[in-house]
Amino acid sequence: MPTKGKHATRSVPTNAPGNKFRPTTRIGLGGVAIGNGFASTSDAQAQATLEAAWAAGVRYFDTSPWYGLGLSERRFGRFLHTRDANEYVLSTKVGRILTAADAPPPKLLWSDASPFNYQYDYSAAGVRRSVEDSLQRLGVSRIDIVFIHDLSPDNQDMGDKWTEYFDQAIKGAIPELTKMREEGLIKAWGFGVNRAEPALRALEVSDPDIFLLATQYSLTNHEEALSKTFPALEKRGISVVVGSPLDAGYLAGRNRYLYDGTIPPGVQEKRARMSAIAAKHGIDLRTAALQFAAAPSVVSSVIPGARTPEQVKANVQSMTVAIPDAFWEALKKEGLIARDAPIPSKA
Repeated sequence: MPTKGKHATRSVPTNAPGNKFRPTTRIGLGGVAIGNGFASTSDAQAQATLEAAWAAGVRYFDTSPWYGLGLSERRFGRFLHTRDANEYVLSTKVGRILTAADAPPPKLLWSDASPFNYQYDYSAAGVRRSVEDSLQRLGVSRIDIVFIHDLSPDNQDMGDKWTEYFDQAIKGAIPELTKMREEGLIKAWGFGVNRAEPALRALEVSDPDIFLLATQYSLTNHEEALSKTFPALEKRGISVVVGSPLDAGYLAGRNRYLYDGTIPPGVQEKRARMSAIAAKHGIDLRTAALQFAAAPSVVSSVIPGARTPEQVKANVQSMTVAIPDAFWEALKKEGLIARDAPIPSKA
């Protein structure tokens, strides 16, 4: 999907400093595709995509040991290890420990994943080991943000046991990451989850800095985040990184919705109606989706994934398009987005 619309005379939007640490750019690069999420990506293509992101001004990069079972971290590190660590922000995740295996487990999201197995570990020792392992895979001097990953009821691996793992994190991961922040080993920590429940529960027992909320705020799904999650986080000065702002590619034209592939009833019609309104106002739906996800004041960054240089360039260009107010008014009038949904400013 090409980027359409008139571009404002500004570069990649940056963040104002706050009391808690935030990424420096309003658009980052998510690491799922770089880790062979949904399909294989060659080392050369991954390198070219990262180079294109850097050239376009992206300075926030998010990865995880889970993405490709270490593959995403190795590829990000191969690119970032020659850059000045003060010039970019890097986040990764904890909660799974990788161990060598003859082959990866079957039926994963990752194509051609690295030959590792994994086990959940949210203990203090497990988190410390995970961070050290990530630094080794990345080959960089530091990690800025660490997210406690996939500790959520939608994680089918866990099922009802997610609450047991959460209790382990309360005693282990949370105090250990707080200690690492106080020691200056990391700048911030939080939760990286796909549901509101664990994020809100974390507020009751800890003092996180930033949350990565995936599958919770997009053009097609945002009401609960607006009414419940975002206000609770903003009240505490906690910012949000929006994961899957394009519904894992659906709002960029793919017939793939989020991570399980099931397209909910009514979403296809909704996308068609929004696309028609976007075309009428001279823009593309991907551009609208990215700017919509970045609009709330609590959002510090959006992190769409990219598999090719062309994709990452188009995503960055989308952040500089001047979207007519009439477009947003039309979406609200037709009930396609919430009446109280923040819209991008033209500043």
